Formats: sequence, C-alpha cells, structure tokens
Amino acid sequence: MHDLTFDPNPCVLLVEADESLAQRMSLDLTEAGYYTVVAHDATSGWRQACELQPAVVVVDRALSGESGLKLCNQFRSSGSRIPLILLMSRETVNDRVACLEAGADDYFVKPYRTETFLQMVRFYLEPEKEAAEQLKFGELILDLVTRTARRNGRVIDLTMKEFELLKYLMSHPREVLSREQILENVWGYDFMGESNVIEVYIRYLRLKVEDEGNKRLIQTVRGIGYVLRES
Repeated sequence: MHDLTFDPNPCVLLVEADESLAQRMSLDLTEAGYYTVVAHDATSGWRQACELQPAVVVVDRALSGESGLKLCNQFRSSGSRIPLILLMSRETVNDRVACLEAGADDYFVKPYRTETFLQMVRFYLEPEKEAAEQLKFGELILDLVTRTARRNGRVIDLTMKEFELLKYLMSHPREVLSREQILENVWGYDFMGESNVIEVYIRYLRLKVEDEGNKRLIQTVRGIGYVLRES
C-alpha cells in the first residue's frame, strides 16, 4: 500500500469508469506532480477514499445509474469536506443543480481538456493563506479554520466552493461585486461559454445562510452582480 504519511505530493482520487479516459487523466495528474489513484466504480472509490484520505476526489457522474451523484452524497453525509469535482457530459441548469445538491464543490464539463482540468485541480490544492481566523458581518460569522459559518449560533456547513464564495462576499461587505469579479476571484479559472453558475451557487448559499426566517444578506444588484448588506 502507498504510504501517504510522508508523501509531499497531494493524492488525487479519480473515480472514472471509462478506462481510456481514466488512464489519460491519471497520466496528466501524475506528470503534474500528483499521486493519483484510480477507481472504476463508486464502491471501490469509496473504499479507496476511506483508506487514503485524498486531497481531492474527482467523480464521473456517468458511473452506472446515478452512483456518481450518490458517491458525492455519501462523502457529504459522512461529514467529509474533501473537495469533490464532478465530471459531467453536459451543463444544463438541472445538471448544475444536481451537482450542488449532491454536495460537489465544482464540476468539469467534457470533453476532457488537460490544462483546463489541471487548473481546476490546482485551484483546490492551493494552500490557504489566512491572516485572520474569522470574518464577521452582523450576526454572520465565517470561521476560516473550520470552513464553517454560524448565524445566531446555528452552525452552517459549507462546501469548499460555497465557503470561497461567502468568504469573498464577506471580505467586501456592502461593496457591489460584478459577476466578472466573482468568477475571477472565487473560481479562478476560465469558463467555457456562458454559465449561470454564480446564480446557482448564490441560490444554495442563501438557502443555508438565510434559513429559519433570517433576514436576507446576499442582495442581487440587477444587471451587475451581488452585494453583502443588510436589507
């Protein structure tokens, strides 16, 4: 068994049924300096994840049935906050919503493109550089160490991407942020074509932060973007 205890290379677990694609992606990841483990189904993917505790997990939604989505759900239900990237063959609104509901942090739309994919993986493996341990806005507190939020004492679990989005908003309170600014600073890589990914993530972030009748904090500025401010 590969011992990750003293391995300087982050472990990427790739759960991909297509052996040809898995081999290509694994080779790219290995050449980029990552220790890569491949599983060809959800069951072995889960077993490998429990054993290796990888830094990032990449899951193909096209695993048999809906097992790709179910595997993402299994990670989140277990309390794991490992970054999850979902491979998808299309990018409809329903697909993006399914990605978020499954607990994935992000998605990559096929066809596979080496450099774009590696950019995404690098983004999730960048070390955190935090000067402070918390951000506060009114009764909303974002813990930068545990990557969780609290509002009125209620703990809010966030996926990695939800955390990054909320952190960016809370770092610029009452400042109107354009969609372009948010994409550049939160996603950090180029999107292929038009995407309403920000709207989808804002929707789910609001559901979590503004649950139980709390006042809306994330305001839409029509035609521009979003701003964190009191109603």
